[in-house]
Parts: sequence; structure tokens; C-alpha cells
Amino acid sequence: MPQPAAHHTPRYRSPYQTSSAASRPEPQSRMLAVASRTRDKSAPTILSLAMPFLLTTATGTATSPRPLIPSSPRRQNPTTPHLRPPPPARRLPGFPAAEPGAPFLPRPPRRGMASLAATAAAAAAAEVTHLTQRDAAEIDEQLMGPLGFSVDQLMELAGLSVAAAVAEVYKLSEEHTRVLIICGPGNNGGDGLVAARHLYHFGYRPSVCYPKRTPKPLYSGLVTQLESLSIPFIPAEDLPHDLSREFDIIVDAMFGFSFHGTPRPPFDDLIQRLISLSVIGNSDKKPAIVSVDIPSGWHVEEGDVDGGGIKPDMLVSLTAPKLCAKKFTGPHHFLGGRFVPPPILNKYGLKLPPYPGTSMCARIRKAPSVDISSLRENYISPELLESQVMPDPFDQFLRWFDEAVTAGLREPNAMALTTVNREGKPSSRMVLLKGVDKQTFVWYTNYGSRKAHDLSENPNAALLFYWNEMNRQVRVEGSVEKVPEEESEKYFHSRPRGSQLGAIVSKQSTVIAGREVLQQAYKELEHKYSDGSLIPKPEYWGGYRLTPTLFEFWQGQQSRLHDRLQYSQREVDGNTAWHIESCKMCELPHDVSIAIRSRV
Repeated sequence: MPQPAAHHTPRYRSPYQTSSAASRPEPQSRMLAVASRTRDKSAPTILSLAMPFLLTTATGTATSPRPLIPSSPRRQNPTTPHLRPPPPARRLPGFPAAEPGAPFLPRPPRRGMASLAATAAAAAAAEVTHLTQRDAAEIDEQLMGPLGFSVDQLMELAGLSVAAAVAEVYKLSEEHTRVLIICGPGNNGGDGLVAARHLYHFGYRPSVCYPKRTPKPLYSGLVTQLESLSIPFIPAEDLPHDLSREFDIIVDAMFGFSFHGTPRPPFDDLIQRLISLSVIGNSDKKPAIVSVDIPSGWHVEEGDVDGGGIKPDMLVSLTAPKLCAKKFTGPHHFLGGRFVPPPILNKYGLKLPPYPGTSMCARIRKAPSVDISSLRENYISPELLESQVMPDPFDQFLRWFDEAVTAGLREPNAMALTTVNREGKPSSRMVLLKGVDKQTFVWYTNYGSRKAHDLSENPNAALLFYWNEMNRQVRVEGSVEKVPEEESEKYFHSRPRGSQLGAIVSKQSTVIAGREVLQQAYKELEHKYSDGSLIPKPEYWGGYRLTPTLFEFWQGQQSRLHDRLQYSQREVDGNTAWHIESCKMCELPHDVSIAIRSRV
């Protein structure tokens, strides 16, 4: 977006402001239609960020989650942001602070290494277009002209993209919390102001240096929004001498692609300070530098001409990368601003990487190599207490399952099935849960598969449901038997005709000459039953049901102190009843005698 010159507005010193069960029908032999609804594209989309759930106090009657209306100051020290007290009860994005019985809000889905790898692979498959300064300016003019965008719309999308890219790489943690956003007087600075707001709501602790404010309502409104969140504005002259000790991340949002000439005070000094951080070699900790669209001070087409400019760790290109981005050598290059319409793509022949899922940023360059041992998440969730859960584990499972479905998780009925053969060799695979009632879990498969052979030798198995976005997993152990033939027959004919044909063609756990063999056999069957006649269920296909003897509900918590509640069966007065207990921590030092709830 076009940038006004750095010296057009007078310096302005910022004032600081301080912000002041509905009951559920008994689920008898309930088939999991809810799972299929998650894949029904015509159904209304339910965003996990907009749907909190109530962890109700357990009673003798099963209750369904009750939707709640999501509820919505920080003190700051302008000269020493690292001493600013942390905001009360801040949490990772998606989880509000919660006491027992408080609303539970699932996290937005996290994109893991697989999605990053897919994005990188797609980007590598096609050369990404890099724009000249002239083309970039023309595209902005068309977006804000005949294509109907306003500058504040583009600024909002750009700032959100920057914040999303920062959160993608620099996960919120003790090492990545304090963010300094240095904003210039133009649209690039406006992008930085928007990014600061989103980073705050993501759980980070942003501070803003905005030395020369633009006296326009759009920019004044962005400043007011940040001040209402008690985000501190730090004058350039009051910035701490050693930025590396005060901040974990520094966002360079000073100048964009339309800037030319030599930066004037105080931006010349600010750029030099970032350059000095780029060459720190022996410091205990160097903050990550994130440049918005163009590293400030670089030529928009020729890049870091003399080699003495800012060396950012991340570059977030907006709309499309500019020519100077070819000279960027840092580890993280993202594209942001998911707003380019087909007329622009076609007119300029733009080749851009696809955005994964609903993300506002896409990685352009292959992700750097990762130390696997350093990959970790610091889960933050409401506590899972005995007083909160249902006395019957099936009711508790259905409660969690319904919350996973409503949160829009992909295939919440996917489960790992582990079987063990006669020799004691285990094997696991992912299957889909297709039915659950008050006594059993049901799935369907090929009776000639390895899992079927294992179960014929050892009719015991374990199931594992893992709902990553909600920091939850459920383990179930029990004995297994085949479902009645008529039940398998009924389910088989409820499946799509393509799936019925696939079940006949696919001889699981057998070796075939190639995929073309499967495809040819499928085509022959498709032609055979093209008249719509009934497709017979093969004898080698049917269902299994697992009768549980043990449930374990796991809720991720901070510092690996996870909650685990286990249901096991006990004999009480001649009857079998479910007993709930919390699992204890594995080995503790001998001088630690206090009992701690499940922590592994």
C-alpha cells in the first residue's frame, strides 16, 4: 500500500491510558450421524472460536453442554515494558481462564508441521511471482478502485496476516511473549498497529513505538483501539538501550514498497538499532525481527543494496512478494493478505502459494530444519476435576464428543485401534467410530485384515480418541466381538454406493500388483451395478463392537502437569459399578510426598 514520506507529520508523544443442562435424551444405540454432519458442506459452519461450552457439575442425569455467550486491563510502565505486570489470567489463544464449572472455549485448530510441509511443497512446485514497485502500486490502486476495497479493509487483513504469521512461527510461550511493533507514518505502520491488536488478543504482550502519527481518522481510530487495551506506546527516545533484553520479537512496520529516499529521524536511528541486533553474535538472546512487506531501508526491487541493512528473521510479504524478497535470506518467508481476487491474478499472471485451510498466511519458502526434541506445546486448559465429570463414562464420552463435533473438528470420530496377536505383537491403525451406545463402541472393517486376524486370536483391544485442538484425548480398553450379521448388513447399505463398491474391491492387508488393479476392478463393479440394483454385502466385511472395562479422560495442562481421570469397573454389593480415580504422577523425588493429580 502506498506510503507517505517519513517526515510529513510532526512527532507526537503519546498519552497513556489505563483501561479501567439442558437434558439430553438417553443415547440408546446412537449412530454417529453427528460425525457425518461435520463433513456436510451445506450445513452451517460453526467456528470453534465462537462456541464456548459449559463444564457442568456432574449429576446423576446426563446433561448436554449449554451454549453460553462469550464474555469479554493492563498496567504498563512506558520505559520498562519487561517490568510491566502480566495481564490478569491471560491464556493461550482459545482458552479463557477457567475455574471449575466455568465456560470452556476450544482452541482454534493449530496447524502443525504437516500443514506447513504441504504449503512449502505447493510453493516449491510453482515459481512465486515477485512484483515490481510499479506493479505493486497499480494493484493497490485497482483493489481500492474498481474492485471495491477500502484502505481500512486491506489494512485489517494485512495486519491480521502479520499477526498470524508471527503466531505460526513464534508460538506463545515464556520465550516469545513480549513484542515491540515499530510503526511508520504510512499504511505499513497502520498494518503494524492492526497486528499489535491481534497479537494482544492472541495472548502476547505488545508494545508500540509510533513516533510520527498520521492525523487521519483511520490511524487515530487504530491508536484508540490499542489504548483501550492498555497497550503501551513508547516514544522512540524512551526505548530501552538494549532491545534484546526487553523484547522477544520486534516487528518492523516502518516503511513499505512506496517509500524512497533516505529515512529521517527518528527512523534512521531505529533502523540502525535493528541492524545492530541483526549482527549480534554473542548475546544471550537475540530477539526475532519480523519485517512487514519490505525490510525498512531496503530498495523495493534491488533489496539490501550495500549489504548493511536489516537482516530480518521473518518477512511477511503482502498481496504478493516484491522483487527485493528474492534477496531475503532469513528462515521464514510468509505471504499475507488473503484478498487478491481473480481479476488481479489473471491480469498480472500472479503465481502465489495456496493458503492452507482458513489461514491468513502461507509459507513461501520451505520450512527450516527443526530440532525435533525442541517441539513442544505448553497446554492451557480448564482443570478436569472429579466433581465435574459424569458418573457414567459413556455419558462423559458423549459430552466430550459432542463438544468436539460442535467445535468443528475434522473427523472427531477418528480413533486409533490397537490390537495384539497371539505372539503378543501389537499393531495400530486409524479407523472411524460408527456407533456408540451405553455399552459398546462400534466400527466396521474387512474380516480378512490384520486387525481382524489379531482379534480372532486375542479378542481384546484399545481405542484412542485424540482431539488436539481441545487438548483432549480419551483411551478405552475392553473386549471385542463381531456385531450381528443383520446389523452389518443394515450399516453396509446405508453407506454411499461408492463406499460399498470399495469394500468389495479392497482386500485389506493383501498385496496387489498396483493401484490400477483396484481401479479396474472398481470400474467393472461400477458398470455391473450401474442399473441401481442392490449391491450385496461381501461375507468378509462387517462390524466389531468393543465393550469397555476401562476409560481414561486426559486434559492437557501447563508444564506437563496433565489431568487424567480413569474409570474402572468395581464390584459393589454384587453389582458392577464404575469407579472414578485420578491417575498419579509417575516417579517423584523422594523428598516430594504430596499427592499430585495425574501428571505425566
